[in-house]
Amino acid sequence: METVTIAPVTFTTGAINEIKRLTNEEGFDASQYLRVGVKGGGCSGMTYVLGFDKKEDKDEIFEIDGITCIINPAHGIYLTGMEIHWEGGLNSRGFTFNNPNASKTCGCGTSFAV
Repeated sequence: METVTIAPVTFTTGAINEIKRLTNEEGFDASQYLRVGVKGGGCSGMTYVLGFDKKEDKDEIFEIDGITCIINPAHGIYLTGMEIHWEGGLNSRGFTFNNPNASKTCGCGTSFAV
């Protein structure tokens, strides 16, 4: 398994803590990796993908603070420089994405345009 040394995205401390909490839950499938990517759709044209998944042949592997992640290299142009954060408050709970490549974002926080 080859690991890419420079990750295209970063995680805040809050995001790292939440991801590690999820991976330590009972029943977590340790054969899966954290997938970071994009897909078509959403209010602004594209939507972020952040979830646990099996590695595909085309995926690159990188590690951020002990978390092994996978990304389709074709998604890199949309994700390079993005910071992923975890909001744990009562009014706003979930992962948020600060993407310098997005020309427009939507109020839902997971949709963007380039």
